Amino acid sequence: MPHVNIKHFPAPLNEEQTSELVAAITEAVTRAFGCDEGVVSIAVEPVDPQAWQDQVYAPEILERKEFLRKTPSY
Repeated sequence: MPHVNIKHFPAPLNEEQTSELVAAITEAVTRAFGCDEGVVSIAVEPVDPQAWQDQVYAPEILERKEFLRKTPSY
């Protein structure tokens, strides 16, 4: 059911920080959709900064503006 894909510049998140991030997102998604946490999937995907424009910004932000609920300020 709900799937969240977090694409980001590589960051030094340790396992505990990653687990806290996933737990917080899972809680928000289950509350918003009224679903069980067992149906939520979350991917955390580092993207090289030099590839951001072509792999993320253009195809997912510029070309899919109708789905954005928060836009970046860059």
